Order: sequence, then C-alpha cells, then structure tokens
Amino acid sequence: MIWDNFFTAGGYGMYPISVDGFFLLAASLLLALRPGRRLVPLVVSLALLTLGSGVLGTLVGIVTTLHYAARTPTGQVQTLIMGAAEASHCLVLALLIVMAALGLTSIAAWRASRAGTAG
Repeated sequence: MIWDNFFTAGGYGMYPISVDGFFLLAASLLLALRPGRRLVPLVVSLALLTLGSGVLGTLVGIVTTLHYAARTPTGQVQTLIMGAAEASHCLVLALLIVMAALGLTSIAAWRASRAGTAG
C-alpha cells in the first residue's frame, strides 16, 4: 500500500519539504487566527518554497531512477516504474501541505471579509 511507507519511500527530499511545510502551516494558522495583510507575503513565499522543494525532490528522484535504470538489464521496466512512483511522493507531500495551508488561508480570507477589514 502506498501509505505504509510513504515518507520513507520518498527519500531524503521529504525532510526539507516537511520543514518548509511545517512553517507554512504555522504561518497559515496564524493568518487564519489573525487575518490581515501582514502575513500574506510570508504565506505565499513559504507555499512557493514548499512546492519548489517538492518539485526538486521529485526531479532528483527521477534522475536517480533513470541513472540506475540505465544500468539494469533491458526488460527491467519495473525498476523505472517503481522509482518514478517513489520519486513522486515528494510532490504529493508538498501538494498535501500546500492544500492544507490554502484551506487555512481561505479561512483567513473569509474571516477578514466578515469583519470588514483588509489589513
């Protein structure tokens, strides 16, 4: 099952994504609790950093997979498929975190609109 060893299968790229994502979720939660313009640039930059880490981790995983797949005997397509699947875990984790942060940011936007304040 994909979720049994999701983090481990993603490789070392999962660590910077998790750290970036932690700070993103914390900033998004603060924004949801205290809506205002002050934290928006931080949330946006952390979201982009988290996505960038996810894309980088995925691409590094694919490059590593292709490097080793080139050394395997022909017909070993399973190596390529499994490597690409595991490499995509980085992007999946980054997207899950960013989606959660966007949910919190949406709450902040809703609260700001209800309060009639924009900053």
